[in-house]
Amino acid sequence: MPKVIDHDQRRREIVEVAKKLIIEGGFEAATMRSIVTAAGFANGALKHYFPSKDSIIAATFESVLQETAQRMSELDPDLGPMDALRGFVEAAIPMDAHQIASARVLLVLWEHSVANPELARQYRDLLTRWRAELTVRIAAARGAGEKPDAPAITVLADEIVAVSIGANVTSLMHPVGKVAARYRAYVDGLMARIAP
Repeated sequence: MPKVIDHDQRRREIVEVAKKLIIEGGFEAATMRSIVTAAGFANGALKHYFPSKDSIIAATFESVLQETAQRMSELDPDLGPMDALRGFVEAAIPMDAHQIASARVLLVLWEHSVANPELARQYRDLLTRWRAELTVRIAAARGAGEKPDAPAITVLADEIVAVSIGANVTSLMHPVGKVAARYRAYVDGLMARIAP
């Protein structure tokens, strides 16, 4: 009886190999040949799962974005509005080795997305959804009956997005975890400003 192959699992494995190669050597390290070799596939087998390097990169980009979204969605639904906002913000700021590795992949893929309209659209869509969710969470945390589109709320949301993107870049310039205390201090200060 022929072995049953889980093609979705194989795609996930290929994406994980691409991530690892990007983390270790940048975008150029994730060639079709290096991915095939690292994944342990025969030459040509990769095309069955991904027709091109761009399709692997798109899947890798989506995977990293989904990891962040997953961290945000796994927050305890019973948290109060302030704790829920804190968890949401902390999920996007690289404070541990895994988040910093994801930041490295994102940085490489952000650069690549400048020349790839589909990747750029994916990232814009994520930022739009993330900002919208932040405005709802900030309004709830402030508890002052403000609407999510109130100027005070949207300015805070834009600040958090900008700081999070900057934190992703900055975290790569320091040893793993070196600036995590600064990010925690920022989140503490942010919560103090938002608290009613």
